[in-house]
Amino acid sequence: MKKILSLAILALMLFSCGDENKPKPKGFLALHYPEAKYRRVDIGCPYTFEMNRLAEIGPSRNHIPCWIDLNYKLLNASIFLTYMPVNNNLDSLLADAQKLPLRHTIKADAIEGDIYTNDLHNTYGMFYEVSGDAASQAQFYLTDSTDHFITGSVYFNAVPNFDSIVPAAAYLKKDMRHLMESLRWKEKK
Repeated sequence: MKKILSLAILALMLFSCGDENKPKPKGFLALHYPEAKYRRVDIGCPYTFEMNRLAEIGPSRNHIPCWIDLNYKLLNASIFLTYMPVNNNLDSLLADAQKLPLRHTIKADAIEGDIYTNDLHNTYGMFYEVSGDAASQAQFYLTDSTDHFITGSVYFNAVPNFDSIVPAAAYLKKDMRHLMESLRWKEKK
């Protein structure tokens, strides 16, 4: 009887072994957004640009002329644009624009800056990508160095959680880069 029981246990052990249970890998949200379609926008300011049709133009929270918000309801986010004329104050405008990304270093994992130059359209500036739980995931500034200065910042209308906003942040960074590349200064009259 002991031999039969031992053989049964041994057979059970041999044949019960199969695929091992493995923990499931961590998953990421598979969010998909509509393909970006752009249109040229002229809001009566000294600049024009192309914006995604998904966004809606709203007045700035500060109600300052030529400061606008591009609101993305689907993404629960906005790109804030601020315009300032250059009046012998380019150094202070540049200093302020370069300090803005540094305010996010407390929560950011990394901040990378790319120099942007477009001699054909007289636009020069920087594009900053911020990763981590920072309030803004991307920022830029552009100037013609003599008359115009504009900044842009992406903000989500929620507490930042980088893992959750990665797809939306990537989508908005592409839109912001397109905005920079399509920005044109108007001729002075």
